[in-house]
Amino acid sequence: MSATKSYSEEFLKGIWKENPVFIQVLGMCPMLAVTNTAVNAIAMGVATAFVLLGSSILVSLLRKVIAKPVRISTYIVIIATFVTVADYSIEAFSPALHRELGAFIALIVVNCLILGRQEAYSSKNTVGFAIVDASGMAIGFAFALFCLGATREILGFGTFFGSPIFGEHFEPWVIMALPPGGFLMLGFILLFFNWLEQRKKGAAV
Repeated sequence: MSATKSYSEEFLKGIWKENPVFIQVLGMCPMLAVTNTAVNAIAMGVATAFVLLGSSILVSLLRKVIAKPVRISTYIVIIATFVTVADYSIEAFSPALHRELGAFIALIVVNCLILGRQEAYSSKNTVGFAIVDASGMAIGFAFALFCLGATREILGFGTFFGSPIFGEHFEPWVIMALPPGGFLMLGFILLFFNWLEQRKKGAAV
């Protein structure tokens, strides 16, 4: 197997085959809490991608130096450092967005997706593969956030990126702007992607 093919496979698995939300069902806290609009979803996706990519690179670089007994605590310190940078950056450049996301930016530290990738992948692979894996997982996670955020905004507010898309007679589905709407819509999205996967398997038989 060529290096190019390996890189492509490692990248694409996070987007579809091993999508952190639709397949692995990881990172549900931000997935449900801040995805009431597309803007919030993208912002959280970008922040998570920054933390995941930065921590994956550093863990991979230090994988032969970090002692096994303290590896988890070391990973958390590394992740927390990048989360702090992301948190202060968002607060500096967009205070309104920072208020919208609230404490969930800081909670990226305990996102099981990020810590899991450090333990399962970055600590065992070279920097190149760690970057590719983190990029694929980050895009897959951001894609899932956007799917839920855009759908909830359209149904819950009748807008898309803040711009009205329906007429004045549209009655917003208030539940979609609330946490129960997040659970409901996520269930429908998971059902849809599971149907696609089952249909793909059926066509392959």
